Amino acid sequence: MHMTLKVAVSGASGYVGGEVLRVFSEHPDVEFGSLTAHSSAGDRLGVHQPHLRSLADRDIVATSVDTLAGHDVVVLALPHGTSGAIAAQLPPETLVLDCGADHRLASAEAWAEYYGGDHSGTWPYGMPELITADGHQRDALPGAKRVAVPGCNVTAVTLGLQPGVAAGVIDPTDLTAVLAVGYSGAGKKLATNLLASEGLGAASPYAVGGTHRHIPEIVQNLGVAGADDVRISFTPTLVPMARGILATMTAPLAAGVDADQVRAAWESAYADEPFVHVLPEGQWPTTAATLGANTCLVQVAVDKKAGRVVVVSAIDNLVKGTAGAALQSMNIVLGYPETTGLQLQGVAP
Repeated sequence: MHMTLKVAVSGASGYVGGEVLRVFSEHPDVEFGSLTAHSSAGDRLGVHQPHLRSLADRDIVATSVDTLAGHDVVVLALPHGTSGAIAAQLPPETLVLDCGADHRLASAEAWAEYYGGDHSGTWPYGMPELITADGHQRDALPGAKRVAVPGCNVTAVTLGLQPGVAAGVIDPTDLTAVLAVGYSGAGKKLATNLLASEGLGAASPYAVGGTHRHIPEIVQNLGVAGADDVRISFTPTLVPMARGILATMTAPLAAGVDADQVRAAWESAYADEPFVHVLPEGQWPTTAATLGANTCLVQVAVDKKAGRVVVVSAIDNLVKGTAGAALQSMNIVLGYPETTGLQLQGVAP
């Protein structure tokens, strides 16, 4: 396939917007149109994204329906609660990829509880690897005009746990997930707890006690993967790295399941996935191995004394967790090979 895709990016001066520009620039058919933002409108992009040298001289314009309309693809990299109103006014023939949370949840009640305000509706979900009753979520994406890109923490936890749920080898009513998260996951907002003087040398939990906004999305995904009832204790922790998520999850072994069945469930689930890789036994994922790549690395083991399965997954929160998922979904929607423009190779050391 050879065609030019005119792509607009809203929120181009933020971390997610910058990563969308970096990742999408590797696609052979992408040509960037309007690059928009709010407070940084009128600046050159290089002021805010100096690493994007090929785009540094581009002007940032104000975000509006007029500046975004007329493109083949619009990527919304906006704060939660702000993309719904804009998306509703864009032409129906435009492919809109929402990197925010506005269109991920199927339940208006869950949206109101965790985000507040009015629910903007539910779009096709942009996690191709999500296991469904009929196959995988990628089967629902071809031809879609609206795609909700998953949350980054959600991606790490879902890809870590769903093979066990789908195969029935774990009990989904007693799940734990503790995540080490890089600071870019909090965005560029100015806050005392995000200053280098506060974060360097410290690990800080946040959204503790079932309050994190990604919880209902995780529960929703594991339900799609086959769980009748999901109960998860989810604790994210900021650690002093710029990007990356290392998720450590545990679940009780289902009755009558042995260790061989456990590993087989994960290996079978991801045997043909281009971006999700189960590592050889004894080799554990690290965030460094996923830096800059659209990969999720997974390892699974059985703690026999505790009677629990332990799963560790690692992703780059800005690539597989956001911008890479958006490009991967766009490829499927438009009929490109799913891997087009996406990196498998991480940047190390």
